[in-house]
Amino acid sequence: MKTGLVFDEVKDKLARIVDTLFSLIPSGVGSEGAIPKLSKQDEKRLLRDGARWAVAEGYGAQDDLSYMEEGGRLATADAGLVSVRALERGLKQVGTLGSGNHFLEIGRVEEIYLPPTAQALGLFPDQIVILIHTGSRGLGYQTCEDSLKVMNQAMPKYGITLPDRQLACTPIQSPEGQDYLAAMAAAANYAWANRQVIMSHAEKAFMKALAVSPKELGFSLIYDVCHNIAKIEEHVVDGKKRSLCVHRKGATRAFAPGHPQIPAAYQKLGQPVLIPGDMGRYSYLLVGTETAMEKTFGSTCHGAGRMMSRAQSRKQSQSMNIDQEMARRGVVARYQGRGTMAEEMPHAYKDVADVVETMDQAGISKRVARFRPVGVIKG
Repeated sequence: MKTGLVFDEVKDKLARIVDTLFSLIPSGVGSEGAIPKLSKQDEKRLLRDGARWAVAEGYGAQDDLSYMEEGGRLATADAGLVSVRALERGLKQVGTLGSGNHFLEIGRVEEIYLPPTAQALGLFPDQIVILIHTGSRGLGYQTCEDSLKVMNQAMPKYGITLPDRQLACTPIQSPEGQDYLAAMAAAANYAWANRQVIMSHAEKAFMKALAVSPKELGFSLIYDVCHNIAKIEEHVVDGKKRSLCVHRKGATRAFAPGHPQIPAAYQKLGQPVLIPGDMGRYSYLLVGTETAMEKTFGSTCHGAGRMMSRAQSRKQSQSMNIDQEMARRGVVARYQGRGTMAEEMPHAYKDVADVVETMDQAGISKRVARFRPVGVIKG
């Protein structure tokens, strides 16, 4: 998301903004309560309609849907294939960040690499932007667990043997494969609705903390892009257009200019791509390219990737004053548990600049702007 604010306007009020965000957007393991508990009927509508459900309920604007991958909804979703346990876990968690590497980050536009593209996206130097990284929460996790059990039991009849149960799979056209794709689509719709509600709460938090109107804030969505999702797409293979199931895990979509699934406003630019780094250095906005369509099925990287395990990072963080370390880096941080922060400190991650530069030099996605984090909330 972008705002009409510049850093100098908010730097003395950052703690107030981050505190307000932290109070309105629950985070942490099992976090809930951002909105009233859903009825089972409402939850099934949400799983069917995705971000459209959130907009219909008053969270954000209709225009937001135009700036989401798939318009914020996979039509192939079937809530009837989501387990009772998964549905129960999802009733209270809409509008929450969760834990692990999920976050909400306030950034300032630190550098612009492609000025015409940045201008077309509404970005300018020292502008305040917001990144949200979260997904389908407990409902999605449970759906994955349920599917692993089904697929592990089904693999022998398809002659599939694997060294790790986490690699469980079945043929796409099998009953188990089709059921999984429909349940996964429902979880993806939950994720879009979840982020839409969080975005709406973030806008309210900024307005409350700064005592400004929506017009003065100028809050709007640049793009909502997925990762850890399987989708049926058309790609050219050996000179022929084919329908493929593209599974992006640790990757995001990066479609080229002119692709029909890119918002009309971005047709000449290419699809916006958001690549977060660690919470102490920087994140990036890029755009997709024709090279990505040719070489990587319209995909680019999702983030920096870990350099340390969570246990290693906790050990290195034992003697560290986390608040002082984040403040030294110019970041106001709020979090539910020290353990999660210790696992997610900047030293645990590769330098995302190196990853992004590789993507840029390979022509898979082109750098548009770099954001410096100034505020963050985590689980």
